[in-house]
Amino acid sequence: MRRIQAGNALSAFGLGFTVPYLYIYVAQVRDLGASSAGVVLAVFAMAALVALPFTGRVIDRRGPLPVLVGAAVLAAMGAVGMGLSDSVPAVVLSTALLGAGTAVMQPALATMIVWCSGTGTRTRAFATQFFLQNLGLGIGGLIGGHIVDESRPGSFTLLFGIEAAMFLVLAGIALTVRLPRSLALQEARPADTRTKATGGIRTLLGHRAMVQLCVLGFVLFFACYGQFESGLAAYGTEAAGIEPATLGTALAANTAVIVVAQFIVLRFVERRRRSRVIASVGLIWAVAWIMAGYAGLGNGSQAMATAAFISTYALFGLGEAMLSPTVAPLVADLAPEGKVGQYNSAFALVKQLALAVGPAVGGPMGAALHGPYIVTFVLFSLGITALALRLGRHLTPVHDQPSLAVKSRVVAVRKPEPEPEGVVASAH
Repeated sequence: MRRIQAGNALSAFGLGFTVPYLYIYVAQVRDLGASSAGVVLAVFAMAALVALPFTGRVIDRRGPLPVLVGAAVLAAMGAVGMGLSDSVPAVVLSTALLGAGTAVMQPALATMIVWCSGTGTRTRAFATQFFLQNLGLGIGGLIGGHIVDESRPGSFTLLFGIEAAMFLVLAGIALTVRLPRSLALQEARPADTRTKATGGIRTLLGHRAMVQLCVLGFVLFFACYGQFESGLAAYGTEAAGIEPATLGTALAANTAVIVVAQFIVLRFVERRRRSRVIASVGLIWAVAWIMAGYAGLGNGSQAMATAAFISTYALFGLGEAMLSPTVAPLVADLAPEGKVGQYNSAFALVKQLALAVGPAVGGPMGAALHGPYIVTFVLFSLGITALALRLGRHLTPVHDQPSLAVKSRVVAVRKPEPEPEGVVASAH
């Protein structure tokens, strides 16, 4: 588990070097234009949507380790290609490799974490993964921002080279891992035996709790991550008069809250029902959107608007810290034996769809329809609360609160009774 988490942190560190600068690199550094940069970002998302439907079945048949290594090598090739490309076809091809590789890594890493954890440790394992991802992305973006120079294409080549090296380090670390399968797979088996129907997608679509979790996941990612760098950023600059540099401060506040609060929040989350935790995230995010509304529509000073806008991102970070030990472990726990990879891949696909649709819907609304934009996403946040409470009615008590299983195993342990005095154990 330590090796998997270390590789996960290093790959996030590499991504942090380049992802914030893809648009600038294509449009300005390589002078390929804003339209080409838009195509590159679209291809990055579409590559993930094309690759993920096939990923889960391969993971379950071949294991997550070869899939992770192959995805890391593919992403490294894409990163090197990006650093050397100076034409639209070359950039698009490299972006497709990078997008597909990084997308496939997600379910492969998640499945490896499932195989190396049990019900009692899975929540903390996924929380650690999320913590390290954000720490790696934050540090990578911070260091990358001091290296990049728009007047020197070579500085971007260096960034993409470092990113490729981190992916290869991840592959090398993964090759040293020996995965224990039996315990984790048995504990990933759902209590509802109807989910054992044959056929991957048929099993998933027949699993009511998983379908509801996917719907909930789409709304979660659409209302949060899908707005960070599109609709919410556009709203902040247009309606609230936020300076572009302040957007970076807001994103830093988001990461800082996650890094500081993750393990504090984990103590609160571990002993509570997952559905109630997710429902409370919806309420927190509703408050965050109201704060954003105040920043853009209120009558306060510019300093107050800026503080409210930064607080919006900070509140999103608090919600994210609550979700990381809740949603991903629940996907793993709902998966039948032999279909952990398919369930993880399906949920990753839902996330990518939300990240593709979110900017397309939120971007224009945030830039032009300021009031309706805030109202819409306050309602989406309250919808998260309603969907989470509904999901809770279709979860078993152990799936909703894994600590119950840990307690039951502790209670079931019996100490050996002392033998009466004078009784000698027989040799046989």
